[in-house]
Amino acid sequence: MEVGILVAGGSWALQFPPPQKIKFVAVVKGTCWVTVKDIAPLHVKTGDVFVLPAERAFVLAGDLNAPQGDGLKVFTGATGKIGKVGDGDEFFAVGAHIALDRERGGLLSEVLPPFLHVGSSSSEASAMRWLLDQLVREVAADRPGAMLASRHLAQLLCIQIIRSYLEASGPDTAGWLRALSDKRIAPALRLMHREPGRAWRLGELAKEVAMSRTSFALRFKAIAGVTPLAYLLNLRMRFAEQRLREGSLSVSALGLSLGYTTESAFSNAFKRTTGMAPKRYQTVFGAMDRSTSRQDRASITSS
Repeated sequence: MEVGILVAGGSWALQFPPPQKIKFVAVVKGTCWVTVKDIAPLHVKTGDVFVLPAERAFVLAGDLNAPQGDGLKVFTGATGKIGKVGDGDEFFAVGAHIALDRERGGLLSEVLPPFLHVGSSSSEASAMRWLLDQLVREVAADRPGAMLASRHLAQLLCIQIIRSYLEASGPDTAGWLRALSDKRIAPALRLMHREPGRAWRLGELAKEVAMSRTSFALRFKAIAGVTPLAYLLNLRMRFAEQRLREGSLSVSALGLSLGYTTESAFSNAFKRTTGMAPKRYQTVFGAMDRSTSRQDRASITSS
């Protein structure tokens, strides 16, 4: 595991190649934009953590219009794994690459969303904040055992991040974990997570894993606890909730990205699942996130 700190200020932007491993970044101070290929830019703030399980290039920026520098070069020869860019220190973040075992780790990185964002208001926020504070101290300290301690803390932080995602995914979480470990069902999970907006049919998924429709449907439900198409619906709705909270897409654009041909079809599916219309959900939970963001910025200014 590799752990590093990024300190930035003023007008700056850094481009990073696909990480090849699971990559997470925790924002300790300030705000920045995160841009991932095929995903709208997201503004992250103090206490937020985001994970990049897939092999996609990404950009971190204080200013989306700033020229993009080479993110890797910032850390080349950096003292104590602390990279600095721009003018000032308004932004401070800790990042880490986490290598998993070849078989299970590869499946985990593929079935997680291509971009996973855990906000500072999540149920796991307090535990993550404590781990993050300890991690910053260890990375910044030049003491015996600091590197070993920082690696273990980063691993625990990654676990908390994934727990937060699984907790938000609803009661099918345990089934998701069981299905992930099944060699016949896991490839179908990969396909649905990779393309949640595709109009997957039961026969198509069964063919992809070399099973009959009936055998595949029975095995999937026995392991995951829900049918394949119910799992796909839940996956789409969890993805939709995250995007609505972030406000990165309009309701109609979000519906299209998830395979719904009309905004009304998406709205009806979302309301049946969550009990709330998409626009109402976006208004309520988006406002909560924005309020938290204002409080964080005020605390940074006064500190």
